Amino acid sequence: MKKKKSPPSGLSRRLHFPDDEKRLPWLPLLLDAYAIADTGVAVAIREQEKRRNKKLACAKGCGACCIHQTDLPLYPHEIVGIYWYASEKISGPQREQLKKRLAEAGTTPGCPFLIDNSCIIHPLRPKGCRQFNVFSAPCAAGEDPYFTRRDDVLQPDQEYLNRAFAAVLPFYNLRRKGDLSGPIQAVRAQIMNLLSYDWSKLATLMAKSG
Repeated sequence: MKKKKSPPSGLSRRLHFPDDEKRLPWLPLLLDAYAIADTGVAVAIREQEKRRNKKLACAKGCGACCIHQTDLPLYPHEIVGIYWYASEKISGPQREQLKKRLAEAGTTPGCPFLIDNSCIIHPLRPKGCRQFNVFSAPCAAGEDPYFTRRDDVLQPDQEYLNRAFAAVLPFYNLRRKGDLSGPIQAVRAQIMNLLSYDWSKLATLMAKSG
């Protein structure tokens, strides 16, 4: 996995998997979308920190939202990315841990991809996870700040959000020309909940391929 410097467009650094991107036509679309989404998050954080005079509370090692949230947005193109990353890029003891977590998904609390308080699919984590950020103070145990202090929850930049959805329209055989509001809405209508998705097939795939 390689990282390149930010392109002139000002996008956040995009992940590159050159061999895999040649083999999997949907992967460049997904990586582009995540770079756009990450840039939008960075822009929104800077703007809201300045306007609110508050500091971002989220930091590495905090997995509160992965444990206490009950609704983690997920889309079909993100599922494909997670399947690929989990089955082809995760190895060793972490692979065994993840297979066990996926097999138990739905019977244990929290996101099945949270292992040792760290997201094991962090490079390919869904857009909803990338956007969920909290200001002022870290989440308390069992707290969902969207309901307890919504003003502290980051408001995503809608322009970047729409651009991120537009980047993956070819995945759904939708054109990226003309008025994109309809195609983008068609994709957004396919939203699911990561926590209620059946990950047992991924666990089986990992067992066969690993």
